[in-house]
Amino acid sequence: MEKSYLEKIKETAEFISTEVGELPKVAVILGSGLGDLVNHIDIKKEIDYHNIPNFPVSTVEGHAGKLIFGNLGGKYIMAMQGRFHYYEGYNMKEVTFPVRVMKELGVETLFVSNAAGGMNKEFKVGDVMVITDHINLFPENPLRGKNYDELGVRFPAMTEAYSHALINMADDIARETDIRLMHGVYVGTTGPTFETPAEYEYFRVIGGDAVGMSTVPEVIVANHAGIKVFGVSVITDLGGKDIKEIPTHEEVQKAAVKAQPVMTAVIKEMLSRL
Repeated sequence: MEKSYLEKIKETAEFISTEVGELPKVAVILGSGLGDLVNHIDIKKEIDYHNIPNFPVSTVEGHAGKLIFGNLGGKYIMAMQGRFHYYEGYNMKEVTFPVRVMKELGVETLFVSNAAGGMNKEFKVGDVMVITDHINLFPENPLRGKNYDELGVRFPAMTEAYSHALINMADDIARETDIRLMHGVYVGTTGPTFETPAEYEYFRVIGGDAVGMSTVPEVIVANHAGIKVFGVSVITDLGGKDIKEIPTHEEVQKAAVKAQPVMTAVIKEMLSRL
């Protein structure tokens, strides 16, 4: 008989717990080209995704596919080096499965990062944008279908999808260290195509500042599970009717690498203050 969703979550959490021993209260999901943060972690244990029962495997270039446990900014954390995307063909339950497992393991705070295209006219390539809110343009919500009360309520509020306290903490750090930190609304779309100039304009008109192909599903599930979220986008390209550059995956990764030191500095300092 096929295992239920709840059984899979419990089985995966038990496997990780047995492998790792001590479990962290903080998790970090690293997006495209943002894996360098891992080099700052004092690693205690790492597990390849393909060795974890029920775990999907990342198929995207620039996503390593490892679950890492160790110390960063004086805090013991779990880091996902590589995430799963809807455009890879996974369903929303698979995309967000790791967040369910995090909750089962006792995670209380989640840091999510991504590479995103900017349409806010104030943004420059290489800027780091703190996500203050999002617009979900995926054709499916990860909570669609049967609701398990053990996992969260049927109709969770998304009023504060991104923790105001954590955003304030990031702003304090930026002020103290003279870091340019932008704020904005992240628009989540399916991809895998980069946006047309008209789409960039549309996203800007409806209130978006940056657009990407991830993050929103994980944040919805984290909120459903009662996990506090801090999100950050690295602006890797700019789009709109007046922008002539054509984005490529390689350029996005290059720009992400350039912006990594800022993102790393902010997240490390936030962890030390948690």
